[in-house]
Amino acid sequence: MMFKTISFGAILFGGSLAMMPAFAQKADRSEVSVQALGSFVKTTTDNGGAPAGWQIKTNHGRPAISTCTDGDIACVHLKSVNSSFGLERAVDINPAEMPYLSWRWKVSQLPDGGDFRHAASDDQAAQVLVVFADRRVLTYIWDTTAPKGTMASVSSIPLLHVFAVVCQSGTADLNRWITESRNVAGDYERAYLRAAPHVKGVRLQVNSQHTGSAAESYFGEVAFHSTPR
Repeated sequence: MMFKTISFGAILFGGSLAMMPAFAQKADRSEVSVQALGSFVKTTTDNGGAPAGWQIKTNHGRPAISTCTDGDIACVHLKSVNSSFGLERAVDINPAEMPYLSWRWKVSQLPDGGDFRHAASDDQAAQVLVVFADRRVLTYIWDTTAPKGTMASVSSIPLLHVFAVVCQSGTADLNRWITESRNVAGDYERAYLRAAPHVKGVRLQVNSQHTGSAAESYFGEVAFHSTPR
């Protein structure tokens, strides 16, 4: 399956690989929790209002990011209007020791007609991107149209490989917190036919620029684990 745009690569690296060294910074190699990645209930005035420990990365338009609480859930809120941006965090995770990634997310607005399988509609309300030491990427998405369970390569950029997994699709679970758990080591091996190297970065993303629409999502706890959750 081929795509004409560099949507995912541009989202992650601003159209180049220059951002990759930022993911090479060392981080706590014990089990990563929200606290280890940076709290979603704290912001830093010297970092554009991003949660502590996270960096805002903008691909298109103006980012709208805020920390929040929803019941007992500490979360971060992303609102996209004809824009593409995200929050990223450097980590250093050995997937042989901690192969499982879990997170909580909630989508309140899907981009109109979004479908990652087509260049003109390649927008998603929510993505969790996992960046590996070999410049390969897994992206877990909540798509508007593509069926849940769809898996496909989405990048033809030299030296950058991105493989997408649709974890949620459509409106059935809008405005509801969903907990996801993925074996990233297993997903990497299925996508790239080799053992997964260290994870060097995690990114939380929203996009609506291709469809010229709007999208809104929330992210809660993000953690790596040695056993399934």
